[in-house]
Amino acid sequence: MSEITYKGKVVLITGGAQGIGLGMAEAFAKADATVLLADQDEEAGKEAQQRLQATFIPCDVAKEEEVRQMMKQIGEEHGRLDVLINNAGISEPFHGTLDELQLTDFDRVLAVNLRGPLLCAKYALALLRKSDHPAILNITSTRAFMSEPHTFAYTASKGGLEALTHALAVSLAEDRVRVNAIAPGWIEVGDWQKQSGRYATQHTQEDKEQHPVGRVGIPEDIAEAALFLCSDKAGFITGQHLIIDGGMTVKMIYN
Repeated sequence: MSEITYKGKVVLITGGAQGIGLGMAEAFAKADATVLLADQDEEAGKEAQQRLQATFIPCDVAKEEEVRQMMKQIGEEHGRLDVLINNAGISEPFHGTLDELQLTDFDRVLAVNLRGPLLCAKYALALLRKSDHPAILNITSTRAFMSEPHTFAYTASKGGLEALTHALAVSLAEDRVRVNAIAPGWIEVGDWQKQSGRYATQHTQEDKEQHPVGRVGIPEDIAEAALFLCSDKAGFITGQHLIIDGGMTVKMIYN
């Protein structure tokens, strides 16, 4: 994707200080974008800011006033926003059975993973309207289409974000804002955590063979697609989702 440039463009990535978000931030920085990282982990945010020469903005996307203030800051400092990537997300803090589920845990996951992207889109819209080619990219998950046991909140939130993607695409068409989604599968992010949280990755042959491509994914796999979908080269693509999982969700496993 080296031919794609974001020179002169402002890109906001929520949850951009670690994991897939950090991988995308690095890719957009290499493509000459002005990269803004929103994250509620200040330790990770400051590390990422130094690593990428990006701007870190502390923000909990589930909180309306924090999102409002973040977009106000971006408007004052940059005047517009070209790309919004809604990547911030948490898995549920509870992994027990349905009858043990606490609604506070369920609500917190939906607040970050689903309400957060809605709030960011709502308060970014005025800034996106000032861009020549505005785009929103939502990072969902293959968990929107398949489940492991006891992942009620995470699965529901990602399924909702898939639906929100096409709702936004249709609703914001009159504002020239394209809205798409990427649904990652198994992406290994051990090397993409803050320094204190990094861990060695060890994948068994069985892990690799679950994927027709023969390996587990890495953040660069998502970043390359994000560069394309948010660029002018994808100008005829909106309301769509791209599953990036090494073929895992199409492989039938009987044992």
